[in-house]
Amino acid sequence: MIVVDDLDGVDVPDLGDLGDDEQISAETLAALGFDLDDDGFFDDEDDELLPVVAVVGRPNVGKSTLVNRIIGRREAVVEDVPGVTRDRVTYKAEWSGHRFLLVDTGGWEREAKGMAAQVAAQAERAMNEADAVMFVLDATVGATDADEDVVKVLRGTKKPVLLIANKVDDSRGEADAAMLWSLGLGEPQAVSSLQGRGMGDMLDNLIAILPDEGSRVAEPRGPRRIALLGKPNVGKSSLLNQLAGEQRVVVDSVAGTTVDPVDELVEIAGTTWRFVDTAGIRKRVHEASGHEYYASLRTKAALDKAEVAVVLLEADQPMAEQDTRILSMVVESGRALVLAFNKWDLMDDERRKYLEREIERDLHQVSWAPRVNISARTGRHTDKLVPALHKALEGWETRVPTSRLNAFLATLVQSHPHPVRGGKQPRILFGTQATTKPPTFVLFTTGFLEAGYRRFIERRLREEFGFDGTPVRVNLRVREKRRRS
Repeated sequence: MIVVDDLDGVDVPDLGDLGDDEQISAETLAALGFDLDDDGFFDDEDDELLPVVAVVGRPNVGKSTLVNRIIGRREAVVEDVPGVTRDRVTYKAEWSGHRFLLVDTGGWEREAKGMAAQVAAQAERAMNEADAVMFVLDATVGATDADEDVVKVLRGTKKPVLLIANKVDDSRGEADAAMLWSLGLGEPQAVSSLQGRGMGDMLDNLIAILPDEGSRVAEPRGPRRIALLGKPNVGKSSLLNQLAGEQRVVVDSVAGTTVDPVDELVEIAGTTWRFVDTAGIRKRVHEASGHEYYASLRTKAALDKAEVAVVLLEADQPMAEQDTRILSMVVESGRALVLAFNKWDLMDDERRKYLEREIERDLHQVSWAPRVNISARTGRHTDKLVPALHKALEGWETRVPTSRLNAFLATLVQSHPHPVRGGKQPRILFGTQATTKPPTFVLFTTGFLEAGYRRFIERRLREEFGFDGTPVRVNLRVREKRRRS
């Protein structure tokens, strides 16, 4: 990525003029409009223990809409079909100065089978791990046999329960809500999550049943954030479950099982990592519709919060347009990158020969990314993923001292000067690494550097200093020649 600005008469040093420990001043860079604070570091969240509230109920009663209303933004994926939410997804919320965590769950169904059974199991786990439960029903439908089954499960958890009679859009629905007293869970809270009706009173009552001290940290300190990306059904959720050693997220052979990004803390060889399982990117964002559109936006947001992206590719299938588009998105985001070729157990010798050709042809723009060949289904070589993550993070955080960088640039310019074009030969006056995460360099020059020469500089930077697993950005600051008066 190249940014070009005029120096507007600001004096900068020339190559070789700095001492061993001398740096270009922050004031000079700030005067040039380069934001030194925009370095990609993530602010640590506080470590206050917050109460956890599980939002449960049958499919399509409005749980995710209710969550969006409480947190004040359209974060949970919502569509007017049952079963859009499948995994447990946690959001931070606040009301009247009280902070808590909301866990949106998939619809709980009696005698569910297949993927629906996994969704129900995730919902039950959320109930058992929460400090309080919001049980959401559709007041226009009333209590069903399935709702009665949920009540039995809730009584077994012995957690405080707030009964939410949703879809009460006007006073005529109050009578429907009152019918839910029969469930024996106390007064139904008549609300309309779509319109916001009754939300204030409901949240006041929720705060009243929450414990003074919660059970979970909002954003635990320390773990590195890893986003799992790839097209649908490439094996992201299976890999997360394999790394965790248990069924953390719902897995099914149907493409698009994961919709919301799912954060999970996973301990591997004594180190805790925060993995984010994301929705498979099926189309360009502007071409997607319905919940796919919002799932794509949330995948992009999860990438922006991550430090490393693990892009899963199907080793047994030819590269697809979605694969290259996802890789381009990661590079543009500036995140570190690891390539994981999944389903390696399905490979044969002929496919392996074609794969090497595809890598040379289609992945040349990310040839710097570490590669691991794995099988999320069998666990083959998943132990090699962590060393690749460490390698990518090391490159992402590498900082080159200014004196060493300028010594390198001086040697580079002397042996390979920029070509003369139109009787002019631009020179590099000085260089500095302004930020890490990703490594970002500023070159102060007397003229614009051609794209081929910029790529040559980036390639030599990688040869000299490493930068495995990370994009490298080179910004230009061009000084126009001053006219003598």
